[in-house]
Amino acid sequence: MLDRVAGIISRYSMTAPGGRVGVAVSGGADSVCLLHLLRDLAPALDLRLTVIHLNHKLRADESDRDEEFVRHLAGSLGYPLLAEAVDVAGAGGNLEQAGRRARWSFYRSLIAANRVDVVATGHTSSDQAETVLYRLLRGSGTAGLSGIRPITDDGIIRPLLDCSREEVEKYLTQKGIRWREDSSNQERAFLRNRIRHDLLPQLKREYNPALPRALAQMALLAQEDERYWTAELDRLAASELTVAGEAILLVCPKLVALPKAMARRLLRRAIAMAKGDLRRIDFEHVEALLQLAAAGEGHGRLQLPDLDVFRSFEWLRIAPPREGSRTDRDYRFEVVPPAKVRIPGGRSSIYLDLLEISETGYTKKGCLLDLDRVTEPLELRNWRPGDRYAPAKRSDEKVKTLFQQERVPIWERQGWPVLTSGDRIVWARKFGVSAEVSPSASTITVVCVTEIADAG
Repeated sequence: MLDRVAGIISRYSMTAPGGRVGVAVSGGADSVCLLHLLRDLAPALDLRLTVIHLNHKLRADESDRDEEFVRHLAGSLGYPLLAEAVDVAGAGGNLEQAGRRARWSFYRSLIAANRVDVVATGHTSSDQAETVLYRLLRGSGTAGLSGIRPITDDGIIRPLLDCSREEVEKYLTQKGIRWREDSSNQERAFLRNRIRHDLLPQLKREYNPALPRALAQMALLAQEDERYWTAELDRLAASELTVAGEAILLVCPKLVALPKAMARRLLRRAIAMAKGDLRRIDFEHVEALLQLAAAGEGHGRLQLPDLDVFRSFEWLRIAPPREGSRTDRDYRFEVVPPAKVRIPGGRSSIYLDLLEISETGYTKKGCLLDLDRVTEPLELRNWRPGDRYAPAKRSDEKVKTLFQQERVPIWERQGWPVLTSGDRIVWARKFGVSAEVSPSASTITVVCVTEIADAG
């Protein structure tokens, strides 16, 4: 076991010489074995060990006795202890998930505070087999079937992942090392316990005695597949995913043209970027997005957990839902040139400069309004349904029609800026100045309207 643990540490470069390893010890067999093995390896690998323990307060006095056991164990081996207590039950919801979140939060806080470099946990190949079977029952894809990773990006390492739970207990028994049994591991209310004590033994007994090893091998193969796909996905995402504020944009024809295996992964990456995680996102959600992207020209909408998805023309937009009604996002205010106005809720500003028509160099930078033809005060507002006007060199049209002609996605239209004078539109983003106020040969003074993206 010592050689296998040393081997996996070396194979995955889990620690560097002089590394400070926080050993997560619950008091159970796996974590106690891990601590003793790392103690034996510490001189050769130049490791500095610290015992860490989180008291979940789930089993009253039993939890406190676990903490005392770990405290005594750390002291007997001469290692410092970092312990913390958290009321997992008070957090509500699924206790298993709440406990897992509390542990990860504790581990990451120690790494972030520079108390340790990495945290080693006692996950074994038996845990790996149970995790893969659990996720298979839930319908996970290959990412889920990759199971428990030997090392994570946030500093968690699993040196026992090549060893089974039976081997761990045999090692401790031969060495005369005591550990504590967690009574909650026997409770059949938890699905993982039913898999561990009922389903997996039955499958081993009646179908395949080597099933745990086969499941662990499946996880290893899936991890290798995922490493390949992740590298490919990183390359593709850089060119195919556009970040627009909180939203992620994709081009539908390009997405549909990809192999399904890559298209699904690219959508999951986009969802994770927009949502922050993939919780409650399942296969049906991703398939629905693929169908939306493959639909014909036009618009469509889907709502996913914590996400609003729109299809407009060739674009797919994935973003958190907007709060408030449309009217809450409307704006309207008077502007007196010269002026600079930031578009509410946008990422650009409108500049209105007063110029003499004799001044050169401005016609290519902005749109010019004949000031003498602007007979009422100027107002800047967002486009509203029913708006219409006649841009220079175009016929009178509804702004909605102009959006269609210029293929403006529906999510860009809400805050679309227009300038009005009285009840008429004299300028609109992209479509330019109204023919009614365009400069003529007799124009002397103009308002130059320019939209410039905000810095950063």
